[in-house]
Amino acid sequence: MTLDPSYLEYSMRRRGMDHDSYPYSALPTRPPLRWPGERLLLIWPVISLEYFPMVPSDLPFRAPGHMQTAYPDYRHYTAREYGTRIGIYRLLDAFEAVGARISVACNAAIAQRYPALIQDILAGGHEIIAHATDMNAAIASNMPAGAEAAIIGEAIETLHSLTGQRPRGWLSIARSQSFETPQLLAEAGIEYMCDWVNDELPYTFATPAGSIVNIPLNHELSDRQIINVQQQSVDSYALQIEDAAAWLLAEAATGGGRMLPMHLTPYIMGLPYRIDAFDRLVERLAALPAAGFATGSDILDAWKAQQ
Repeated sequence: MTLDPSYLEYSMRRRGMDHDSYPYSALPTRPPLRWPGERLLLIWPVISLEYFPMVPSDLPFRAPGHMQTAYPDYRHYTAREYGTRIGIYRLLDAFEAVGARISVACNAAIAQRYPALIQDILAGGHEIIAHATDMNAAIASNMPAGAEAAIIGEAIETLHSLTGQRPRGWLSIARSQSFETPQLLAEAGIEYMCDWVNDELPYTFATPAGSIVNIPLNHELSDRQIINVQQQSVDSYALQIEDAAAWLLAEAATGGGRMLPMHLTPYIMGLPYRIDAFDRLVERLAALPAAGFATGSDILDAWKAQQ
C-alpha cells in the first residue's frame, strides 16, 4: 500500500520557518547597511533590571535566575537585589566613563520600587525598554485569555507613567513569546522587540496589527550564559566579546554595517571581582576606531532610514 501523494503536501513548506511573519533572508544577499558616522559596527549594551518575587511562579515556567530553595529564599533574593543596589551603578559607571548611552530592560516593578534608580538611568541619557512587570510574568501560549495582553499593557503604562517616556522596545522574560506576542506588542505601540535571536541585524516582523521590528539580542554572548551557565571566567567573557567585535568589523569592511549586542545582568557582572575586567573591556571597545555604542532606538532609527 502506498501513501496518497496529498499526504506529503504541506502548503507552508518553504525556506525558513513555517509562517508568514517574515521571509527567509540570508545576510550576504542583503543591501549593505550604513551606520551613522561611517561606523562599521554598533555595539548595543542591554542591561536587564529584574525584580524577582520571593515566591516564584512555575506557570507557564520558572524564569531563569529565579528563587531556588524553600521559601523564604533570602540567599537568592538578596543576591538579586545586589544588582539594584550596587551592580547596576558599576555597569552604568563603566559606560558613562566612555560616553556611551545604552539600553536598560526594566521590569515595571523595578520602576515602582526604585524610582531614584530610574531617574539616575534617565539622567545618564540611557534608554529604558519594557521587560514585563516582574520575573513572575513569563509568557507562553498556554496562558489564560487576556493575561498576556494585561502583562504587556501594565508594563508599558507603568514605565510610561513613572519615566514620562513611552518605551519603544520590549524584551520578554527569557525571550519567551506566545504565538500572539508580536501582534499584542504592535497593538500596544511597541516599535521593536528583542526576543528572536535568528539574525545579527534588525528585520521587519509582520503581524495582523501591523509590523514590528525585531532587533536580535544575542543569547550566547550574554554574561548569564557565559559566566553562570557555562561557568567561564570574566576574562573568557571579555575575550569572546572582543573576538566577536573583531570578526564583525572584518565582515563589515566589505559587507556593510554590523551589530554586536551585549546582554548584561547587574548581579552577575557588577561583582567587585569582575567589574575591573569589564571596565577594561568597555574601554577597549570604545577605542575601536570603526565602532561605537548605541541604544536600541539608535539602531532602529538608523535601520529604518535605509529601508
